[in-house]
Amino acid sequence: MNAPLPRAAAAVAAIALLPALAFAQAQSGIHRAFMDPECSPCKDFYRYANGAWLDRTEIPPAYNVVGAGREMVDRNQAVLHRVLERTAANVASEKDPAIRKVGHLYAVLMDSARADREGVRALSEELAFIDAMKTPQDVQRALERYALHGGGWFTGATAPIRLQPEADPRNSRMTIAQLWQGGLGLPDRDFYFRTDPRSVEQRRVYVEAIGRMLALAGAPEEQAKAQADAVMALETALAESSLTRLQMRDPHLLYNKITVKELGRLAPNIDWPAFFTHVGLPALARPTAEVDASMPGFLRQFSAQMAAVPMDTWRAYFRWTVLRRAAGWLGKDAEAIQFALMKTFTGQQEMLPRWKRATQAVDAYLGEALGKAYVASEFPPSSKKRMLEMVANLKRAMAERIASRPWMSAETKKQAKRKLDAIVEKIGYPDKWRDYGKLEIDPSKSAVANLIAAQKHDARWQLDMIGRAPDRTLWGMSPPTVNAYYNPSFNEIVFPAGILQPPQFDPNADEAVNYGGIGMVIGHEITHGFDDEGRKYDADGNLRDWWTAEDGRRFEALAGKVVEQYDGYLGVDTLRVNGRLTLGENIADLGGLTIAYHAWKLSLKGRPAPVIDGWTGEQRFFLGYAQAWRRKYRPESVRQQLLTDPHSPAEWRVNGPVSNMPEFRAAFGCKEGDALVRAGEQQIVIW
Repeated sequence: MNAPLPRAAAAVAAIALLPALAFAQAQSGIHRAFMDPECSPCKDFYRYANGAWLDRTEIPPAYNVVGAGREMVDRNQAVLHRVLERTAANVASEKDPAIRKVGHLYAVLMDSARADREGVRALSEELAFIDAMKTPQDVQRALERYALHGGGWFTGATAPIRLQPEADPRNSRMTIAQLWQGGLGLPDRDFYFRTDPRSVEQRRVYVEAIGRMLALAGAPEEQAKAQADAVMALETALAESSLTRLQMRDPHLLYNKITVKELGRLAPNIDWPAFFTHVGLPALARPTAEVDASMPGFLRQFSAQMAAVPMDTWRAYFRWTVLRRAAGWLGKDAEAIQFALMKTFTGQQEMLPRWKRATQAVDAYLGEALGKAYVASEFPPSSKKRMLEMVANLKRAMAERIASRPWMSAETKKQAKRKLDAIVEKIGYPDKWRDYGKLEIDPSKSAVANLIAAQKHDARWQLDMIGRAPDRTLWGMSPPTVNAYYNPSFNEIVFPAGILQPPQFDPNADEAVNYGGIGMVIGHEITHGFDDEGRKYDADGNLRDWWTAEDGRRFEALAGKVVEQYDGYLGVDTLRVNGRLTLGENIADLGGLTIAYHAWKLSLKGRPAPVIDGWTGEQRFFLGYAQAWRRKYRPESVRQQLLTDPHSPAEWRVNGPVSNMPEFRAAFGCKEGDALVRAGEQQIVIW
């Protein structure tokens, strides 16, 4: 998906980081206490680097996974928590209106007593709208309401049909409207059809949660149970026509630009001119106006369901949708239902503390206002300067790798180099901060009312982009975010300040460890521009094939080997990594680590790397990388990741790439026959 907001388009790498809370490190930056010296690095490098930590670490009850990245998220949240508590306490004297809104929103979100007192009555306006639905035309009114709420309530995109902006894949200089499938309550459409015992049990718990929530909102118990079954049947019908996650990795399959007149023939039970007019996009009411109907099969099915499904089921469906998304702010009874459901999929034993959930919500809707304070505290200009230097070095290394690829023709190399040179890097925080002047936060109203106001504000901001040239200064993540991404439509790599903190990135740290940490992240995002999806976009962000036919075939043959390698990795129980679903991320991991290694070598300028704490520079590079991926999962969490996430589990994000690198083999003296030595044709080198 390629929207003008990078968060909707990005091939996002979920980067787990070095331990942010343990600053008493050895001189090298490597944590010897995390390691298992009894394990051979050539057999299981992930275990060698992290085994002792894995053995002794317990996952806290409120988490489904812990590790370096979780620790950095916690550290950043602690910084934001201090800012928010101080802001809320001094909001009356605050002169900056955006910061006042930050303080007011945090304060109402923290008012658990009011949430318990009001319960589901806080959603009375939304529920009254749903109760008044009588005809299929009212289902359309609900779709319009969803569009003006940004797709759903508070978090996630829950609208059955999501309206959002995207940079036109064939003309990235224009923002068009995109219609996207949604409306499912389970984590993925495949969860509705899997027949293994665990999936069957999860569906049972899901239907039970629907009934409990509808009963909490006033439905008689038996009626609520019957409605829950009907809602499940409706969602299953929608899931049948939803594209799979694997299908959604194909940008050509997702590009279906048609006129509004053609859209009317595709989904005739929706009055599309009225729909676009009611959401404030009258230019799209013209029959000749064009939109991207990304999932035509889903749109056709939803239109058919509008007329076929009884209105009582539609009302129950929409009630469940809004209750489910708002549950965390509707008091302890709704929270308990929500958590019992979530626990089934994540294995968490406790909900996150309210202050953490409130911090996440403020960051979601006022992230750049909150981010100003974060940047001032945590990200000095010197760090931005150092990062820009590292990015330049990584791009130089990538240029050398492109030039030396034996499987690429001179013409394709020329186009690849042009794309690499055109990549824009965004570091730390935006050059232009977002204006929140039109957002109204009312401290006299409930958390739910203010979150709806925030989501409406965000939705209007996004919908107003349609029909205009994309604003390429926009960021898709707030400054405190611990992540990074590549956006193919803008051909940009973006690194929020939240990921650029010690010990993942430390301007004063050993360069080998820095390059194994943030250097690999930079290389990973650069490589996304040349993975199996990113390679389909040109230097200007347009969906255009710039490869010769033979080079394209050679790339796909190499990519097929990556699929085969990762298909062989066991995740949990008998569930294996899906090599096709994770292909883009696996290519980016392999390319990113390779590029980072060669960029580190370039940074030495011919000088030998020193031996520190008994490790060579080469060993520190790989150890820094492996310890950055230190994670421990609950079984439920890794199962869900294997089924839904395009990233491989951490163990294979370490052992998978290093097994293909002769540089790793040399650093640790590995020999043919060792588990992490892929010899001959088994060794995969793309970038």
